[in-house]
Amino acid sequence: MNYSIRRKVLILLLLSIFFTYTGCATLFSGGHDEISLSSEPIGAKVLVNGMNRGKTPIMLNLKKGKEYQIEFVKEGFETRNLTLSYSLGAGWLILDILFGLIPIIVDVATGDWNGFDYDAYKANLDPVNK
Repeated sequence: MNYSIRRKVLILLLLSIFFTYTGCATLFSGGHDEISLSSEPIGAKVLVNGMNRGKTPIMLNLKKGKEYQIEFVKEGFETRNLTLSYSLGAGWLILDILFGLIPIIVDVATGDWNGFDYDAYKANLDPVNK
């Protein structure tokens, strides 16, 4: 076998191993999602699981497959709470089933076939009654 054919066979082998041992969601969507958070009025502090992540408007890169408690806090306004949860992406499940057991195991283990219920959220903050 000459060098060119061996090289092509090696490349095909490596690609087939890569696609066989990688889940569809892991391969194409990754383990994080960007979530856009805003508020009315703007400038509310955003706490994610109790940690300050900045002020609105803000884009957060959050790991899939986890639930997050998000608080919007601004002086003179009532705090608004959001539970950012996730659900299984049915399209990823179907693709994984078509490609076999290993992609299913990979996507289950990584949680990458989950997606957040929101990709953007706007908190309307009410003034505190005095």
